Amino acid sequence: MNELNEKPGLNTGEGTKDCSRRSILLGTAALIVGGVAGRIGNSYAEPEPNYPPAPPLPWKWPKLDPMEAGTRAYRTYLSNRG
Repeated sequence: MNELNEKPGLNTGEGTKDCSRRSILLGTAALIVGGVAGRIGNSYAEPEPNYPPAPPLPWKWPKLDPMEAGTRAYRTYLSNRG
């Protein structure tokens, strides 16, 4: 017992940290909250990029009937055997 008391830090609690489930969960939660807070702060710090508007399409966009397109696709699938 005297040998243990002669070496500093073995039985006195100096330099050792309690590794309980609670301390691990608290540390993990603090890390996650800090990361989320940092990410939110970073997203507000950057200005939103301004892109030029997209050019118009070189063709006219036709209106499609969903039922007719589905019927044609089904018939084409069956006629080509998968």
